[in-house]
Amino acid sequence: MQRFSRRHALAGLAAVLCASRATAFGQAGAFQARLLKTGGIEPSGPRLSGPERWGWELVRRTSAPGRLVTKLVAADDPALFDEPFVMWCGEKPPPPLSGPERRGLLQFIHLGGVLLIDDWDPQSGAFTKAIRAELEGLLPESPIVALPPEHVLFKTYYIVDRPYGRLEGPKTVEAIVRGGYAQVLLLQHDILGALARTRSGGWALGVEPGGFLQREYAIRLAVNIAMYVLCSDYKDDQVHVAWLIRRGAAVRP
Repeated sequence: MQRFSRRHALAGLAAVLCASRATAFGQAGAFQARLLKTGGIEPSGPRLSGPERWGWELVRRTSAPGRLVTKLVAADDPALFDEPFVMWCGEKPPPPLSGPERRGLLQFIHLGGVLLIDDWDPQSGAFTKAIRAELEGLLPESPIVALPPEHVLFKTYYIVDRPYGRLEGPKTVEAIVRGGYAQVLLLQHDILGALARTRSGGWALGVEPGGFLQREYAIRLAVNIAMYVLCSDYKDDQVHVAWLIRRGAAVRP
C-alpha cells in the first residue's frame, strides 16, 4: 500500500485549492501538459506519450490533480483558454505565427497562462532561435532573463538545483517574467524526451550523457513545473499553506 506523507497531503491540498487560479481558464483545475499546434503542424513522434507520463508522475508523487492523456490545441483555437498550461515543442523552426495565432497566444499570456518552450534538438538551436524571435515580437516589453537558482520553480515540491531533461543542457532556465510570475519558460533540455514511454512500458528515448539520476531529476523538474502552474509561488510563502488548510476546513461540507 502506498504511504502518504504530510508533504503529500500539503502538496495535494495546496494544489487542489490553488487550482482556483485556473478558473479564468475553465473549471477543470487539474494539470495537463497540452501541446501547441501552430501553422497547421502537429507535434509527432515518441514524445507524444510524455504528457501522459507527466500527469501520471504528478498524481503518483504528490496527489495533486493531473490528467493522464495527451491533448493538442491550436494557438488560434478558443480551447487554448480552457486550461492554464501549454507547451510549444519542436526540433525545427516552426512557420511564422499567423495573425489569429499571435492574438491567441498573446491573450493566453495576458490571462495568466504559462507557456513552456521545450526544444527537442537544442544542439542545433534552430527551434529556440525561431521561438525567441516570435516572443520578441509578441512581448517586446518583456525581455527573456535567466531565472536565479533560488527561484520557486526549483523548490515547488522537490529541491532541484538546475534544469534537466533528455539532454543535460544549460544550467539555467530562461523565462519571461510578468508581474513577478514566470509565464514563459524556455527549456533547452528536451524534458518530454525524458518522460516519453513506449507502448510496452519502457522509456522511449535514452538520456544523454545518461544515468538514472538525470531522468529522475527531469521528472522532478516536471513535477515542480506542474505545481508551479497549479499553485504559483505558494512554496515561496509558507504562511499561505496554513491559510489554505483553514480555507479547506471552512469550505468542507
